[in-house]
Amino acid sequence: MEPDLAPRFWPKPPDCLPHHLLHLPPEGAQVAVAGLVVLRQRPGTAKGVIFITLEDEFGACNVIIWQKIYQQFRRAVIAARLMRVTGRLQRQAGITHIIAEQIEDISPLLDEIVLHHTAT
Repeated sequence: MEPDLAPRFWPKPPDCLPHHLLHLPPEGAQVAVAGLVVLRQRPGTAKGVIFITLEDEFGACNVIIWQKIYQQFRRAVIAARLMRVTGRLQRQAGITHIIAEQIEDISPLLDEIVLHHTAT
């Protein structure tokens, strides 16, 4: 196989994909991302859809949460400061989104990060 035609590889769930590598997987690929929750939006015109922006050390990532997924992972969606999302990659009008399928509140890991930085 020629090098340009070789499939590209990216971290697959359960490993998280850094936000600057979201261009690697094809449309519809299942990926996992993690980051600080910097924005939660639930516009009245969005029919129950929730939009979350996650940020890691490389950039931001847009997450779309449909009502059914919100009901299943409500506590994590509302309370998480640090979140891990597994879902499908969607590209629309040059913007990449993750359509959430599973949401995890991994906020307790923030304490480990703080402890690690103070120890070094």
